[in-house]
Amino acid sequence: MTDACAENGLRSVETAKQELIDSIAPIKGSESIPLAEACSRVLAAPVLATLDLPPCDNSAMDGYALSGEHESYTVIGKSLAGHPFSGALEPGQAIRITTGAAVPAGADRVQMQENCTLDSDQLTMSRPAKPGENIRRRGEDVHIGQSLIAVGSKIKVPHIALLAAAGVAKVTVTRKIKAALLSIGDELKPIGTPAAELGDGDIYDSNRIALNAALEQLDVEVLDLGCWPDQPDKIREAFVLARDNADFVITSGGVSVGEADYTKTVLQELGEIGFWKLAIKPGKPFAFGRLPRADGETVFFGLPGNPVSAIVTLYQLVVPALEKLRGTAEEYRQPPLQVRARLLNPIRKKPGRTDYQRGFTYRDEDGLQVVGTRGIQGSHILSGFAQANCFVVLPREGGDCETGDWVTVEPFLAPLK
Repeated sequence: MTDACAENGLRSVETAKQELIDSIAPIKGSESIPLAEACSRVLAAPVLATLDLPPCDNSAMDGYALSGEHESYTVIGKSLAGHPFSGALEPGQAIRITTGAAVPAGADRVQMQENCTLDSDQLTMSRPAKPGENIRRRGEDVHIGQSLIAVGSKIKVPHIALLAAAGVAKVTVTRKIKAALLSIGDELKPIGTPAAELGDGDIYDSNRIALNAALEQLDVEVLDLGCWPDQPDKIREAFVLARDNADFVITSGGVSVGEADYTKTVLQELGEIGFWKLAIKPGKPFAFGRLPRADGETVFFGLPGNPVSAIVTLYQLVVPALEKLRGTAEEYRQPPLQVRARLLNPIRKKPGRTDYQRGFTYRDEDGLQVVGTRGIQGSHILSGFAQANCFVVLPREGGDCETGDWVTVEPFLAPLK
């Protein structure tokens, strides 16, 4: 894998993101699942309407269905939702009707009840109803044979509502993508280990726990392979196990210069791996590649070891790539929302890398969108990240920002929200 670097040896975030997407092929395989379980899955087969929506002309209001335009009408019956009027109206006749109830033959308008006065069976109105008023026409939403959702769409709650209204009980979706998640390091100890038992330099195996939680929010099936020692044969065993049982592998650590030579050597033995330096802060070291297997290939993502760097690169680089991997069509792979906000505190920044500072954004008492950074912005500082609800995105060649400046803010979405 060649390294198309910028002049200073760093890929831009956007270049790296696009290279990742271009290098990945969507997974194969689909399954039929109940509609109630389909939210966030990617539609793999067309769904065509088998009925019109609405299935019949129906009333948009509680009131009276009328036949023609007259000064008064004779009320001859009623139509309730689920209990339609069985006859047909003649000119000058009306029926009581409720919202959603079928409009009978002969009726050509509905007058809302607030405009009506009923005396025995005689109905008068404070104003006339226009032809077609308050009638929802059959098929004005969906026609029989119409495609309800485009293949490649990521199914959302409004999609579920539409499909349910059309009587769709099951949908065919791409199978869930599967991740193999592992950590490597002799210094990593299981969470729950008493602090008194940690040796000098030991740390908790925290990245794997956080990444697991993030992947589950992304509707990924996770194969947690645990923590492995810094031994070439063990690392090779772990990567082979991951390659053969997942669509992609995620590790953290071992991708900085001079670090984890065993990891780099084993990866190069097993597949095609690129160790990148990215113009991103935090998260400059990042690895990406492919591990060939008998029936295809497994994608590899090597995240930095610093915890904030690992989460930032997962969010900014891996998440968009996973949408391509799971089969989401390009037009439905939307970038994160960015808004402008006024800065509440100064920020020191050197040009050269796109900086994703952790911040908290809200509307102040004047309705102005504002943002302030949270905590020390080191790649190992988690306390400020835990208080944040957004990234303050500072452009690569930008410098210091002062209080009152307008900056770009990216509110957290899944898996950070």
